Amino acid sequence: MYTQCPECATVYRADAATVARGHGMVRCSHCDALFDALLTLAEQLPPEPFDRLAVHAPDPEPPRLGVPVYRPNTQAVSFTFDPDERQRTREPRRHATPAFARHTQRRAGRRWPWVVGTVLLSLSLAGQLAYAERDQLLDNDLARPWLDRGCALLSCTLPLRHASQQLELLSRDIRPHPSVPGALIVSATVRNAATFAQAYPVVEITLSDLDENRVAMRRFQPRDYLGDARAIDRGLAAGASTALVFEVRDPGKNAVAFEFKFL
Repeated sequence: MYTQCPECATVYRADAATVARGHGMVRCSHCDALFDALLTLAEQLPPEPFDRLAVHAPDPEPPRLGVPVYRPNTQAVSFTFDPDERQRTREPRRHATPAFARHTQRRAGRRWPWVVGTVLLSLSLAGQLAYAERDQLLDNDLARPWLDRGCALLSCTLPLRHASQQLELLSRDIRPHPSVPGALIVSATVRNAATFAQAYPVVEITLSDLDENRVAMRRFQPRDYLGDARAIDRGLAAGASTALVFEVRDPGKNAVAFEFKFL
C-alpha cells in the first residue's frame, strides 16, 4: 500500500502494521508533517508522472463488510430438551419488564453523571478530531476567521495559512552561475494574490529535455531560498510580490526547459 504526505507530496510505502500503530496518523520523514495516511491510502500507484494521489471521500455511513473469511467459536453451545419447558411457556409471566430494566428505572434520577460524562467525552473527541485535521482547519476559508477571533481572545498566534493556488508566477529565468562552475541560478518573481498573508511555499523546480522527460527535480523549503528567518515568520503579505533565487547543479545539456510548482 502507498500513501502521500499532503505537505511535501512525498509518496511512501506503508504496511498495515505501521498505519495501525498510529491509528492512521503518521509523520513525514522529509518535512516532519503529521498527516492521516488513510486519506490517500492506495494499493497501487497511478502511472507516472503524477502529482497527487487521490483523496478518499468519506462516506456518510460506515461501509459494511460483506465477505467474511473467519468467525471464531468462542463458546460452545449445547442444547438439552426439557419436557416441562412447553408447560412453563404457557404460564403467564409475572413481570413483563426484564429485571435489568426495572433496576434502571429505579435509578432514573441518577442519570445526570452519565449525561455530563457523555458531554465531556464528546468535547474531548471533537478536540482530538480538530487536532488531527488542524492543517485543513487552519487553511479553511470558513473556519479560519473563527479561529483567528478565538485566538485573539486567548492572546495566541496561529500559523500562517497556505494557499499555493493563489500564488502567481510573474516571471522566471535561468542562467549559468557567475562564480560557481557547473551550477545554475534559477530566479522567479512571485505575487500573493490572496487577501491574507500566507506562508512561503515549498517550491518544486523540474528540469526536462526536448521530449519533456524529467532530467532533474528538487523541492526547496523556505529556509533553502530565504536566509532571513524573520521574513519566513512574517510570510508573504497580501498582494505583495517577492523575488526568489535558487542555486542548483547544472544537470547537463539535455536540460532545456524548466518548470516551477508551488506546494
